[in-house]
Amino acid sequence: MTQTGTAGLSKVWRVGGIFGGGLAVLAVLFFVSLCYGESSIPLRTVIEALVQRQNTLDHNMIWDLRMPRTVIGILAGGALAIAGALLQAITKNPLAASDTLGINAGAYFVVVLGAVMFPGLLHQAPFLFAAIGGLLAAMLAYFMGGGRKGSPIRLALAGLIVSMVLGSFTGALHIFYSFETQGLFLWGSGSLVQNDWSGTIYAWPWVVGLSIIAILLSRQFDVLDLDESTSTSLGQRVGLTRAVGIVLSVLLSTVTVSVIGPIGFVGLVAPHLVRLSGLKMHRWVLPGTFLWGALLLTGADVLAKMVHQSSMNLPTGAVMALIGAPWLIWLILWKMKLPSGSGGQSSMNIGVRARKLPFGRLATLFGCVAVLLTVFSLMFGGMRIPVGDLLSGLFGGESANSALLQFRIPRTLVAAGAGIAIAVSGVLIQLAVRNPLADASIIGVSSGAGFGALAVIILWPGLPVYMLPVAAIAGATVSAAVIFFLSWNKHLNPSVVILLGIAVSAIGSAGIQVLIIQGSLWGSTGYIWLTGSTYARSWGQVMTILAFLLVLLPVAWWLARRFDLLVFDDSSAMGLGLPVRRTRLLAMAVGVLLAGGAVACVGTIGFIGLIAPHIVRTLIGHHVRRSIILSSILGAVMLVLADTIGRTVLAPTEIPSGLLIALIGAPYFLYLMYRSNKIKSV
Repeated sequence: MTQTGTAGLSKVWRVGGIFGGGLAVLAVLFFVSLCYGESSIPLRTVIEALVQRQNTLDHNMIWDLRMPRTVIGILAGGALAIAGALLQAITKNPLAASDTLGINAGAYFVVVLGAVMFPGLLHQAPFLFAAIGGLLAAMLAYFMGGGRKGSPIRLALAGLIVSMVLGSFTGALHIFYSFETQGLFLWGSGSLVQNDWSGTIYAWPWVVGLSIIAILLSRQFDVLDLDESTSTSLGQRVGLTRAVGIVLSVLLSTVTVSVIGPIGFVGLVAPHLVRLSGLKMHRWVLPGTFLWGALLLTGADVLAKMVHQSSMNLPTGAVMALIGAPWLIWLILWKMKLPSGSGGQSSMNIGVRARKLPFGRLATLFGCVAVLLTVFSLMFGGMRIPVGDLLSGLFGGESANSALLQFRIPRTLVAAGAGIAIAVSGVLIQLAVRNPLADASIIGVSSGAGFGALAVIILWPGLPVYMLPVAAIAGATVSAAVIFFLSWNKHLNPSVVILLGIAVSAIGSAGIQVLIIQGSLWGSTGYIWLTGSTYARSWGQVMTILAFLLVLLPVAWWLARRFDLLVFDDSSAMGLGLPVRRTRLLAMAVGVLLAGGAVACVGTIGFIGLIAPHIVRTLIGHHVRRSIILSSILGAVMLVLADTIGRTVLAPTEIPSGLLIALIGAPYFLYLMYRSNKIKSV
């Protein structure tokens, strides 16, 4: 047989395997999905219901509840998969998908906002709200990630940051409008539950129509694999093709979000499964991707229903994250073209200005601000305490507000201590991964710590209170250990560490979603704690955070001179006698423990570990010991300020400190992303 004939036969086998094998597995999952649910229905009964429906309980359940759920799973999985394939072709980025570009988060936020502001209009046109949010989020992530010139790590990090920002806004809406949004939390975790055929009837024309258009335009998307000059010389309108592809992908993903909520990883995994078979042309890739996306999501839903029979509520979105995150890890470690070394400069440079003020003057200024803010924090809240009563209560005198101070003092001290821990953690983690836009929340440590602490609250509520920080530390340590174990053979490459952190964070977030749903915590104090709260802190939490600071800050200070050399590229640092990987591991270990201690005391609070170190670097440059001092003071100021504002502006209603930090920090952080993009293009 000739070489051409062998290649043709091989292609036939590949196509047959993708489509024939995929259809066979999907058919099996289709019947399994109809059999499983709150109660099992025999396969024979399912077949009888499909062939000749009768007015019986089982037949009605199959046709009115399970069939819509299964069909919407097939449609949604296919839509998300094609959206991911298009985004990967447009951006030439193997990590592009509707979730990694923030499309799902944007659609979710605008739908929740619509439920609060325009409930009537949302009921009539949920797709419109989801499409607007998804398109704006995609544009923001794409722009902040560097556009067509952005690397996979930049685009993935930009999408994660946009998702974090929008997730904070969504969390605020859930807390302040819990009644209006109470039905959206389970939906926001990604659920295929359908009470009738309305969602399926609404979605199928969009999904089928947009998918057909994408397949008909497959030749134009093939051209995107070439460089732009070659494509243009062939007479192709590359810009128009990209615009059409982005619109198609956003519409496909947001129509599914409007019906079943945000579900990730389908658009990441399915296209790679198809391309691994050797298929390259989009006329084969897109229909194959639709089939395998439908298979993946239906399979995830079947697993969710099987677990649900064991009395645990497991949303389909969480199951898909548990399936997709290991795939992302495999993709990062074995398929992405990342350098095996860890040298080089930071993957995101945001620039550092020249020193403007001497360190001593800055430290004095920061310290005075911290002291004054602490005094104001003790004075203001739901009830104002006059200066005379404050001084009398603080120095042992009789005061009408002495009892009130007994609540405010530990609360303020916990906020200050947690702010110090988070800020110093950010300094060390950014050094370890050599990226100024990394912190505990970016690399998955915060979600691991939050999962560990929440597991104690929900699964073992009778455990002693000191087990909460132990569980948080355990969760943070496991997350960091997984990341460093997997990236060790890549020489702790900064890009690999951050991408693995995104994957581990997805697993931790999926676990948190399950625990929240299992404990029915949405809108409760447990959910508020998870978003970052200093409410009702006691002297016990003061002792906890103080113990972490007394043990870990001296260690960080002692190792600081060694950490200073991490600023250089690895070859220079090793030339100066620094064991680079071991030093990074030490910096990360101290940072992880500090972050875990903060999570145990105040929940998951982001942005402080990102913003405080950057502000300090703009003032003094790279100097670890001075950065630790100034960042710790600034972190304390930020969290104490957020705590004071949160319990004052809407008193007696309190705004969680984590949400306020996100609302304040989000614009600044987006500015850093923009500056990073601008500096790279110079």
